[in-house]
Amino acid sequence: MPIEEGFRGQRLVVVPRPQVAEALRRPVTRRLLVTDAGYYPAAADHRMQRPRGTDEAIVIVCASGTGWARVGSGAHRLGAWQALVIPRGVPHSYGADERDPWTIWWAHLAGTDVTELVESLEASAERPVVPVRAIDRAVALLDEIVSGLERDQSPIRLLGAAGAAWKLLTQINVDRMLPEPGDPLQRAMNYLAERLDGKVKVPELASLVGVSPSHLSTLFRKATGGGVLAHHTALRMARARRLLDATDATVTEIAFDVGFDDAFYFSRVFRRHHGMSPSEFRRRYSG
Repeated sequence: MPIEEGFRGQRLVVVPRPQVAEALRRPVTRRLLVTDAGYYPAAADHRMQRPRGTDEAIVIVCASGTGWARVGSGAHRLGAWQALVIPRGVPHSYGADERDPWTIWWAHLAGTDVTELVESLEASAERPVVPVRAIDRAVALLDEIVSGLERDQSPIRLLGAAGAAWKLLTQINVDRMLPEPGDPLQRAMNYLAERLDGKVKVPELASLVGVSPSHLSTLFRKATGGGVLAHHTALRMARARRLLDATDATVTEIAFDVGFDDAFYFSRVFRRHHGMSPSEFRRRYSG
């Protein structure tokens, strides 16, 4: 017979709804608020059904085992190192696999910024399962949320939980966007980082990592917001800043170190990126 609660070692925190209403009127927590959170280890027979959805978004991080979910009209499987993200108001049901029940950490989230945070994960009713590459960090943040709210649900605890929840969602998003070890984007980024003193041709780099130039450019735009050469220039400018701050090298020497034969052109590029010349940067920030 399915059960909804009562797993050995479980942890469960529910913020009283009058406190939720009050917190949603306060600065910061009105933007993001953890209303419920918990931990269900090896949750055999776990099952939840909400035909009308909930007023909050739900984030369930699967640390081990497997489970299933029906969100809207779609059916999904969920395993370790994945999260189920259900937007507010979406009908859903979910539960543990019979043979390999999941261990999950979860939180319900309310506030004005929740919809935007969920959308930033590219999570939706149609695609509610997202990868969690850094599972240890995700679990640590959820443990921080649960541990704080277990002590009390005072305004300061709710504020701390909001900060951890914000970090959780943004960290999942960052990890999702960054390249996995060995994939073409990571190999291309490593190549650029190792060649700050020279010029790079996009077609040659694309051929080196086994993708087309257009696909490589798309990968870079998605991960960095700019193209291949823009990322390489940003890396060169970052090294230039470090050299200006930590060494007595001349601007000409630094320009050569980061692959510019012409110190005047280097200075123009540096000014375009930083709004000041290399010499002005050194005077303002060195030491």
